[in-house]
Amino acid sequence: MVRVVILGLGVQGRKRRGVAARDCVGTIDPVVEDADYKSIDDVAPASYDAAILCVPDDAKRGLVTKLVSLGKHLLVEKPLDLGGVENMMAVERQAHATGSRIVTAYNHRFEPHIATVKQLLADGAVGEVYRCNLFYGNGTAQLVRNSGWRDRGAGVIPDLASHLLDIVDFWFDRSLDDVNLLGARTYENLSPDHAVIASSILRPDLLLEISLLSWRNTFQADVVGSEGSLHIRSLCKWSDSELVIRKRTRPSGLPAEERIIAPQGDPTWGLEYEAFVKSCQSRDTASLRRDIKIAEALDRLNRQASEGES
Repeated sequence: MVRVVILGLGVQGRKRRGVAARDCVGTIDPVVEDADYKSIDDVAPASYDAAILCVPDDAKRGLVTKLVSLGKHLLVEKPLDLGGVENMMAVERQAHATGSRIVTAYNHRFEPHIATVKQLLADGAVGEVYRCNLFYGNGTAQLVRNSGWRDRGAGVIPDLASHLLDIVDFWFDRSLDDVNLLGARTYENLSPDHAVIASSILRPDLLLEISLLSWRNTFQADVVGSEGSLHIRSLCKWSDSELVIRKRTRPSGLPAEERIIAPQGDPTWGLEYEAFVKSCQSRDTASLRRDIKIAEALDRLNRQASEGES
């Protein structure tokens, strides 16, 4: 058993508490009445092994630094940005010294079809991969606008682009140095609520679109290669999810096609938590390589969004 405290008892924190179940030995929130504690300083360090951080981005840095210094394992809601690469590398070194594991919560890695595509790509199912188009949209623009802290900065970019950049890293382990913002719009919010991102140099070519103005929650993935293509429609948390595997017919013609349905129901939270517990019990050292890569890309995209508004 790993004894867990949860910091932040909003929507995500309550969901995490339900998944952690008996492992959860306390909840912490300065403003939520039914939280067990108001501050992490109120909790005896010896009473817990790990912490799940469901707090606003600007609170993460201090909490991560404090908890790593105590040797606690961390599951941190995405994205992990600790104020620049040097700070992230310093935290990584400290985690090596104290034995902390730091895991960023990108639960879509555990989505059934996203995991299957990872394996299909590793097996060379579509040959040389030419391009990958991803769309992630929901209809939360008004909720974000009404939030006390979410409608600011680069808006939808750190919120949803972080998921798509992580999927790109998961599938292709590809550099993100050539990823740039094609355009960001503020239709209803003060911060961008729709954006398009693309790569310019490396393969596979990337086209990533994110939106808070998709009135029906939508996820689409299209991966095209020399020998076929892979297509995902929807995530299991929203509906049945479909994966289509197409095998190219030469010189042209109707491809051979396989369709796989994953039924509605979200297994990702439980699977992610199980993976986190295993990482806490392992002897592996903490690595923030992925987080640094994504943070650098997000910093560039956020800056480009800001420059576009000026």
